[in-house]
Amino acid sequence: MPGAAPARALPAREEADPAMTSASDRPHSYAAAGVDLDAREATAARFGAIAQRTHGPRVLTPPGAFAGLFRLGAGYRDPVIVGTTDGVGTKVLLHAALGTLRLAGHDAVHNNVNDLITTGAEPLFFLDYIATNALPQEARVEVVEGIAQACDALGIALLGGETADMPDLYRAGDFDLAGFAVGVVERDALIDGSTIAAGDALIALPSNGLMTNGYSLVRAIWGLGKGRGLAHDRAALETRYAELGGTLGEALVAAHPSFWEALRPLRPRLHGIAHITGGGIPGNLPRILPAALGARLDRGSWTAPPLFELIRRTGNVPEREMWRTFNMGVGAIVAVAAADAGAVLAALPGAWRIGEAVARAADEPAVRGLEGDR
Repeated sequence: MPGAAPARALPAREEADPAMTSASDRPHSYAAAGVDLDAREATAARFGAIAQRTHGPRVLTPPGAFAGLFRLGAGYRDPVIVGTTDGVGTKVLLHAALGTLRLAGHDAVHNNVNDLITTGAEPLFFLDYIATNALPQEARVEVVEGIAQACDALGIALLGGETADMPDLYRAGDFDLAGFAVGVVERDALIDGSTIAAGDALIALPSNGLMTNGYSLVRAIWGLGKGRGLAHDRAALETRYAELGGTLGEALVAAHPSFWEALRPLRPRLHGIAHITGGGIPGNLPRILPAALGARLDRGSWTAPPLFELIRRTGNVPEREMWRTFNMGVGAIVAVAAADAGAVLAALPGAWRIGEAVARAADEPAVRGLEGDR
């Protein structure tokens, strides 16, 4: 036909690779590929029973639903829904080595809830996400049990979750843990730092260790989770240090604390709340400060817990790197009017006045008084 494309010779048929042929002829199954549906379904049923223990009348989720249902209810004038998501990071490797999987669940809940309450929001419910390859079913249940325990203690619902089996993406036995928290706050009760003024007092709440940040650096220092084997990791983690009053592992897997119960009744007095996570004080405190303000901190107002000095000394970590990586003993910082500082301190056992908000020029650092001021 005029204008038709010229005929093209078909390529010669390639000989089949015998190995490929035999592999394709073998029967395949999802379980053989690394995903055991029967085991998943049995464990998921246990997850549902665990989660239901945290449910109150506001949870409307029917069994087997694809999504969780939560009734906001009456009583709100202008509600704002607040959501956060975060994970536990490589701290899960230490939990796995020491068998403290329930504490991993606490870490996931508290890390997210602490971010959520920086807005003044009341946490309502939590969802988890576990990604793994061949994590034993009982270990999965332990993680979710820990999540439920943390949710129940805070009065929030474990609304749902997902466990994803990902062979080849993770090494056998590895897992990653993340979560999602949702809360609500009246619009006129939002805490966003906009009311912070020069002269406001900055009050610190103590951390109990690394919380959930800086573990990749710590693991590099002690060679943890670096393929040297479980025996090596446990030996390092079970080493006792006099300054810690216990083992390295006990100090490193201490659960990320929740600040919700402590700060909940103080919300009307709080001008800003900073959760001191990755990036330390220099990376997190400026996030709540208005553009024309900075923070002047008194480095002599507290002594960092011994764990941080042990990390610095063992890893020969520069001072600046310590401040940028770790919380250095400060779990959260709140800003309040100077006149309210005494009452807030009295309501927060263990807290201390760490500094104040000050005016700053555009070319000045947002946080002053940390490095080299001992």
